[in-house]
Amino acid sequence: MVRISTIFIAICMVLISASLGLVLYALAGFNLSESAIIALATLTFLILYNAISMRLRDRNDAAAQISDLSRGTADLARQVAEFGRRLVALEQRTTALDATSQERVQTALGEINELGTLMKQLAVSVAAHDEQLTAGVRPAQAPETPQPPRPTGDLEWVETPAPRQPPSAAMPHPAAAAPSHQQVLAAIRRAVDTNQIELYLQPLVTLPQRKVRFYEAVSRIRDDNDQQIAASDFIAAAESSGLMGPLDHMVLLRCIQVLRRLMVRNKDVGVFCNLSTATLGNPDAFAQCLDLLEANRAIAPSLVLEFKQAALRRIGPTESEHLAALAQRGYRFSVDHVSDLRIEPRELADRGVRFIKVPAHLLLDQKQMSASDIHPADLADLLGRFGIDLVAERIEGERTVVDLLDYDVRYGQGFLFAPPRPLRPEGTQATTAATDPKPAASRTEVRAETRNEPARLTGNAALVNRSRGR
Repeated sequence: MVRISTIFIAICMVLISASLGLVLYALAGFNLSESAIIALATLTFLILYNAISMRLRDRNDAAAQISDLSRGTADLARQVAEFGRRLVALEQRTTALDATSQERVQTALGEINELGTLMKQLAVSVAAHDEQLTAGVRPAQAPETPQPPRPTGDLEWVETPAPRQPPSAAMPHPAAAAPSHQQVLAAIRRAVDTNQIELYLQPLVTLPQRKVRFYEAVSRIRDDNDQQIAASDFIAAAESSGLMGPLDHMVLLRCIQVLRRLMVRNKDVGVFCNLSTATLGNPDAFAQCLDLLEANRAIAPSLVLEFKQAALRRIGPTESEHLAALAQRGYRFSVDHVSDLRIEPRELADRGVRFIKVPAHLLLDQKQMSASDIHPADLADLLGRFGIDLVAERIEGERTVVDLLDYDVRYGQGFLFAPPRPLRPEGTQATTAATDPKPAASRTEVRAETRNEPARLTGNAALVNRSRGR
């Protein structure tokens, strides 16, 4: 676009040339053609002069701009050189720091390896001294029964003294006959009707610190002779008679009570509670247990439901659906009674399994290397990739603990740490038949301690009044 100053200059040049031509024609005596030629020559000269002066001015401006650009480029080059020098100095310093850090890390790793070697040597020497002391006991003396070490847990244990035996008991005699099937059924029905079941707890400890992290609840009932019947002896009879559902409901109720007592002192503690797949396959029994677990979803992360390996392998669609319902409510599962190491961790993790209990002798058995799909030493790492923790159970000696340290086992359980022991009664035992004239209709109200408002849980009928906070 033409500037206004250029138009003004052009008009001025035309006026000057025309004025010069008119002056020459009027005053100097030149004719019209001569005056026009002189005016045209003057206009041409003025145009050339203006063009040459503008070209010179533009050249000076371009030279000044080029000079400024050269100075800016020189400054930028100096700055780039300075940044390059600083970057080289920083790289040299980083390299020196990396070398120093690597040396320190290597030194720390060496010290840690030495400490690990010393710990293993100490454990081996302790185990050797233990064996020597055990072998050095005189056979003529009856050694005192050593008290198992009391775990550093959160509950008070009941110290149950050994019952006095008559003199004839000291003589060798045949083992007492196991209760018959009818006696076991009668004991189960009496335990269900009177809401009486004994709960024992065995701690699960971390390795190698041996800090109590979980407790496993083990149930017991008593027969007509006041003799205890272990769960392994009455579960089959209870499942065949259809009484496993009420038993599992009572055990779940007691486990929830115990867990709430534990969590008052320690929020990080948990309880393993055994559940039968027969209850999972029974819609009515599972509905009662699900109502109880639904009312206590606040403690779901701390309550681990445990199933047998063989039972999980043969569950059907109904049991799988019920397991998924429990997993959706936040409950985690554990697998025990492991008989082989042919384990599919991905499938178990999809079902909600977060713990697998493997007997210590099964992990340390060299024959399992050929029978399993993975070396036992790599089992903990494989399970950990899918969020499953390996628990070594049935640990009975210090040498076993030393051998398990090489297998990266996170948790341990066994008589070495503590045997199953009953809890001290603290308002959690069910009402007995002696205090209730109608045992079949008795209901035990248990306070479910929540943060906002307690919820009342009722015994065998599983009547749950949910608290206002749920």
